[in-house]
Amino acid sequence: MEDIYVGNYLVKGDRYYTKEHEWVLVKNGLAEIGITDYAQKQLGDIVFVDLPEVGKEIESGETLANIESVKNVAPVYSPVTGRVIEVNENLKEEPSLVNDDPYEAGWIAIVEMSDPTEVEDLMSAHDYAEYLKEIIEEETEEEVAIEEEEIIEEEYYLEESYEQGEEEGTEEENK
Repeated sequence: MEDIYVGNYLVKGDRYYTKEHEWVLVKNGLAEIGITDYAQKQLGDIVFVDLPEVGKEIESGETLANIESVKNVAPVYSPVTGRVIEVNENLKEEPSLVNDDPYEAGWIAIVEMSDPTEVEDLMSAHDYAEYLKEIIEEETEEEVAIEEEEIIEEEYYLEESYEQGEEEGTEEENK
């Protein structure tokens, strides 16, 4: 599954998403949960994450955590039902990890799902990208492109190759 860019926002291709901008990465019946790139950019600089208690039973749609930024406090809703088995303790000392790396180092909690089929009710990365595109276009009143990461990497590689070729040409001319 390819990662997708919607304008300047990254949507990881291996996750499920909610309309409230949470993501879920499912591994062996466990759901790692965090907020999307769009959500963290909307919040601004994150200064505190109120993590759930390990062992807490949570229903889908209930508040799992609260994130405090310089702008406001926002709830993070659990996309799935189950029991919290782990929280990202690193966020206590470095809440900015959510800004720096929302899909990896900035995860919030891991929930042992009561019903793993529940994720089927969430949006795929492609569906979320389309949803996000609509939101951004409504906010900016401008059309936004959706691009798969592979295309962007290829363009970057071509630019790098071209720039290196120019530098090598310049060196040849200088000899």
